[in-house]
Amino acid sequence: MGGYQPSLPPLNDRTAVPPPPMTAAEMVQRLTQGPDRRHPAGRASELLAHAQRLGNMGWAEWDLRTGDAFWSDHLYVIFGRSLPQGPIRLTDLPAYVEPADLPILERLLWDVHEGRDPVHAEFRIRRAGEGAGAPVSEVRYLLAVLEPVPGESGPAAVHGLIQDITDRRAAEQIASESRRQLLEVREQAAVDRHVTLALRDAILPAPGASIELPRTRVAVRYVPAEKAASLGGDWYEAAPLPDGRVLLAIGDVAGHGLPAVAQMAQLRHALLGLSMTGLSADRLLAWLNDLARHRLDDTTATAVVGHLDPATGEFTWAQAGHLSPILIRDGVAGQLPAPEGVVLGAGEWPYELARVTLREDDVLLLFTDGLVERRRRDLGEGLALTLAATGGLRADDVERGLDRLLESVGGPNPEDDACLLAVTLRH
Repeated sequence: MGGYQPSLPPLNDRTAVPPPPMTAAEMVQRLTQGPDRRHPAGRASELLAHAQRLGNMGWAEWDLRTGDAFWSDHLYVIFGRSLPQGPIRLTDLPAYVEPADLPILERLLWDVHEGRDPVHAEFRIRRAGEGAGAPVSEVRYLLAVLEPVPGESGPAAVHGLIQDITDRRAAEQIASESRRQLLEVREQAAVDRHVTLALRDAILPAPGASIELPRTRVAVRYVPAEKAASLGGDWYEAAPLPDGRVLLAIGDVAGHGLPAVAQMAQLRHALLGLSMTGLSADRLLAWLNDLARHRLDDTTATAVVGHLDPATGEFTWAQAGHLSPILIRDGVAGQLPAPEGVVLGAGEWPYELARVTLREDDVLLLFTDGLVERRRRDLGEGLALTLAATGGLRADDVERGLDRLLESVGGPNPEDDACLLAVTLRH
């Protein structure tokens, strides 16, 4: 173990002569044939059969003078025939071809008869088989390559290589169908987005501009989601009331696409009608909750609804599971304490009313969660970032301040819409 070991002496006391090293050819022959494979012809036949099985192909020879045919074993498998049945004569081959593909086979045989080069074509056959104890047949796709064997007065025979490409064609059909379905989905998504945008634009006031109300200015920003499929049900309202107050509201319907926009439209229009009663924001939210629970199946939504009295600056408001507005005063931003209130459509609970008095240089920011929530950022982090950026909002520069705010929090949200209302008192 572990050192030089001298060779054992020969039994006949003569010096042992080591065998000569094998050549590369001898090494390959030993590896490929092995000690028990001494017949190259048999080995070649075995490899040919293996290749035919892996490629799902077989070869044939048809003698045009005698009509005899000779097939390789795997061609019987392709046509679903047994060896005792024998090969199919070339003149009988059309009987096995799908009627719609007979012109293809006729053109193939004509080209073989007229030419000297190999020709190829694809056609379908009916292959016999057994199923549930009864004869059945299945369609197979074949690729045939035929070559004429010249004779004294024309082709004497035809050599053929036939491959079963049914699985390949099935895979291509599946891929084609998948592409078609994907294209249909994309086209439908584009139509849905176009309809959704048109419906939203018809419902909501024009975003990106200021709404001038009695002694009140409201700057609006509506930032749609970057992903088309994520267009949501964010909404807002800013409208004067007959008693001189201003209705301010913002909300978000759960979900995306046309269903969310349709539900948003019903809630927003209902709020506009209910606001004509002059009742307080907590009562308006209670009615909206009843509507969501009893008339809008499987609808949940958040909202902030309030009334601003421009003469006194008093803002009375209520919320339904929504983020509280932010008040910016003297360059310091802070969220207003939230009154009690649950998400619309979640249950029957009372809504509380809260009050705050705005000064002439204050900015009141109402917003939806698309401003602060991101997939890779939790709500607390996003809210802290928003509060830090909101401190720069000034009553005399709200428009540019909102644009800087959106840029500071990361721009458009890929997954959700964002809606902002910046409210200031006019002198």
